[in-house]
Amino acid sequence: MLRFIDDLVGAIADLFKTVFTGLCYFLGGFVIVGMMFVLIIKAVSWIAQ
Repeated sequence: MLRFIDDLVGAIADLFKTVFTGLCYFLGGFVIVGMMFVLIIKAVSWIAQ
């Protein structure tokens, strides 16, 4: 029974680690791409004035 609980806790920890890593990659990419778009929009609006 103890081995089953240990395996279950390990599986849950792996799941949380995978979700957290994926979320971090998503947010990192979102920030990088979002900042590029913001800078491009600011540059174009400054040129258009």
